[in-house]
Amino acid sequence: MQRHLISAADLTRDDAVLILDTAEEMARVADRPIKKLPTLRGRTVVNLFFEDSTRTRISFEAAEKRLSADVINFTAKGSSVSKGESLKDTAQTLEAMGVDAVVIRHGASGAPYRLANSGWIDAAVINAGDGTHQHPTQALLDAFTMRRRLVGRDAGLGQDLAGKRITLVGDVLHSRVARSNVDLLHTLGAEVTLVAPPTLVPVGVERWPCEVSYDLDAVLPKSDAVMMLRVQRERMNAAFFPTEREYSRRYGLDGDRMARMPEHAIVMHPGPMVRGMEITAEVADSDRCTVVEQVANGVSIRMAVLYLLLGGNEPAVTHTRPTGSEEK
Repeated sequence: MQRHLISAADLTRDDAVLILDTAEEMARVADRPIKKLPTLRGRTVVNLFFEDSTRTRISFEAAEKRLSADVINFTAKGSSVSKGESLKDTAQTLEAMGVDAVVIRHGASGAPYRLANSGWIDAAVINAGDGTHQHPTQALLDAFTMRRRLVGRDAGLGQDLAGKRITLVGDVLHSRVARSNVDLLHTLGAEVTLVAPPTLVPVGVERWPCEVSYDLDAVLPKSDAVMMLRVQRERMNAAFFPTEREYSRRYGLDGDRMARMPEHAIVMHPGPMVRGMEITAEVADSDRCTVVEQVANGVSIRMAVLYLLLGGNEPAVTHTRPTGSEEK
């Protein structure tokens, strides 16, 4: 593992499989009466969020606390950032406090890379989403969910996603989740297809390690997993499609379309879902939809990343056999 986690493209296959396998160990902690490990006791982790977030911020905070780290939550609203303080000054303030890791979400693509390579701070940097660029832990938790569902919980240990066919549907242009997933899934051996309106396909996508289609119905019957992407209106500065109804008719996933997928195929969504537009309630609430699993798996993945970056070489989870009077 490298010192920072900035982009899914930085991970080798062995790095990615190590994180997924470590996350399986971490997932077992959630089944314990006391969901705590002492791994990061005495370490300080700052959640540095310049953009609004619910799932990612809470997921990282839960992961940090389960590893016994000291957690500091920083939000731009109500801080000196709203008064004009720069990223450099904020970083140097954190450095003066002696933090060990910074989890950063920022609206500007490249901000985590800048923080990690500027010399402003001597701490591990984890990218929790930067602009329309990358969101590596989201890609990791998505791959973890796919491996569990498509390969098996125990059978998947040490395995990648070779030969699996994954389809990402929707607003690819503004999606850091799509970029991260394409990079990671390609590294793990999966075949990725992007499906979107022509206006929501990025320039230069032909250089990405994936296929592009504009016909969702043609791709569904040969997909092992279909991930619906949210239409990110907050990042749009023009009309990229005529109406919501038209978008839903061409690129939305409803019960009829889900029925065309293979029986084993799963439906995914990084959240938050816009029900009725990119996905219907019938699909979102079905057994084939993994949205809630993805949230739970996100904590395990983020525990694994924090452990591997900060925890040293000790085993992630120690297994002790009861002896004497403890044996049942």
